[in-house]
Amino acid sequence: MNLKDLYINFFVSKGHKQIPSAPVVPENDPSVLFNTAGMQPLIPYLMGQSHPYGTRLCDYQKCIRTNDLEEVGDVTHHTFFEMLGNWSLGDYFKDESIEWSFEFLTEHLNIPVERLAVTVFAGNDDIPFDDVSYNKWISLGIKPERIAKTEKDNFWIAGETGPCGADTEIFYFRSDDCIPEKFDPSDDRWVEIWNNVFMQYNKDEKGNISELPKKNVDTGMGVERTTAILEGVNDNYLSSIWKDVIDLISEIANIPYEGNERSMRIIADHIRTAVFIAADPAGIKPSNTDQGYILRRLIRRAIRHAKTLNIDIDSDWDLKIASLLISKYQKYYKELEDNRDVVLNVLQDEKKRFSKTLEKGLREFEKITRNKENISGEVAFHLFDTYGFPLELTVELARERNLEVDVLGFNEKFREHQEKSRTASAGKFKGGLAGNSEIETRYHTATHLLNAALKVVVGPEVHQRGSNITDERMRFDFSCDHKLSDEEKKKTEDLVNEWINADLEVKVEEMPKEEAIKSGAECMFIEKYPDIVTVYSIGNDNYGVISKELCGGPHVKRTSELPKFKIKKEEASSAGVRRIKAVLINE
Repeated sequence: MNLKDLYINFFVSKGHKQIPSAPVVPENDPSVLFNTAGMQPLIPYLMGQSHPYGTRLCDYQKCIRTNDLEEVGDVTHHTFFEMLGNWSLGDYFKDESIEWSFEFLTEHLNIPVERLAVTVFAGNDDIPFDDVSYNKWISLGIKPERIAKTEKDNFWIAGETGPCGADTEIFYFRSDDCIPEKFDPSDDRWVEIWNNVFMQYNKDEKGNISELPKKNVDTGMGVERTTAILEGVNDNYLSSIWKDVIDLISEIANIPYEGNERSMRIIADHIRTAVFIAADPAGIKPSNTDQGYILRRLIRRAIRHAKTLNIDIDSDWDLKIASLLISKYQKYYKELEDNRDVVLNVLQDEKKRFSKTLEKGLREFEKITRNKENISGEVAFHLFDTYGFPLELTVELARERNLEVDVLGFNEKFREHQEKSRTASAGKFKGGLAGNSEIETRYHTATHLLNAALKVVVGPEVHQRGSNITDERMRFDFSCDHKLSDEEKKKTEDLVNEWINADLEVKVEEMPKEEAIKSGAECMFIEKYPDIVTVYSIGNDNYGVISKELCGGPHVKRTSELPKFKIKKEEASSAGVRRIKAVLINE
């Protein structure tokens, strides 16, 4: 049985409810371009909001991280990965969490106890040693020599303030060497496979630590790493998750995996991630900003490495790989099959765009580097602007020739052209749980008002296609086939402000998903929601219900809590999608 199925079945037997994987593009989270961890879509519930499925949850979550993109090509790194997780929202705590982790690993995955070791929180001046976790591991048969006490590596907090607490990490000895009697976390042969975080405390802005009245458990285990361990391979790409994909690439290139590992791993990883981004309901297309920039970069990097393997890049090599990946994952993620044509068209269209300039760009690069001179920021920008070379491709090509690129100089040239490029490349998770400030909560509600106003002004065919909120502004993407006129923008702005001044009630209720849809509630990603959903309605007797949406919140209680709404900019986002940037201002 697949690891995901084993995991879900086990935790369901322990009273957990399986929740669907959220899309890879998060809603209303400005800290990331993609969901980077299994806990991220659960932030409102870890903050105290009740979950429709109760207090015990489990899932497998699609995640994307691009902060270490340059590391992809080794035996362990991936940009897309699946995270297994189980949560307690004020229900069970350390004792059950540790016991069930141990039971699943040793009895259901049949991992020998002697290959396991753990770390626990050593304590500091503010928080005591985690003796509960330590003693629990001892009672389960983990020897004291296999338990390492650390401070820095076993304490979790999302940002500078907010929910925090000790965690205990489980390690597996991934080597054929004799297993050391004493566990050393710095020994690379010990690989972390599971992390149990215990959100027990709250840290305020003054640094004071206090006990939380409601304690949560958040756990995570990576599918790719654990599968490789269970199958006894030290190269993740030789596990059953990747073996057929690598074999297909080898067949297409007509060369063996051995000796060509790096390029084949990059192609396999990047095409898989591109498939999941392109299939996401957010409708991401390759572009020079945000998620579209990451998608473009991944596809173009895969093409570059296909060329390295002498694959005919004008053939359908990428579509073959993508089709195999869709067939592998469609059982778990229905959107892959539903959006198969979208995915294949995205790959094909981007390949056509890139292949037109790649040959010219490579010739230009060879000419530039013929004298073995380092590459200035101006030249790097020229390669981008004229030949579509992302900075990372220029850096990668230069590194292969032991040359350096003036990255700072490039950024100076590039800053105006691509406001978000560096954020997109970093893909940082800045701390979700520390977010959702009062002003961000107001912006969440403002997106609902804007969506409703656009339906009135532009037409009922308008639907949300994405949003991004910070404590300074909101950004809202919506389906629309034309640039808004000044009159349309003014009418939209005026209508939102009229509703704000009308002091409309923001009502929240829970109901079955089918009932919510029948009642007219709108949502952006219907498949991500569980059977019981949270619905936010805005209106009163005079106006009626002006907005009704499935949403995780948070929102204000009345629209009068919002300052004045002001549209700052309206522009194209992608084909058939427009973008509004707006602010809430106190007059």
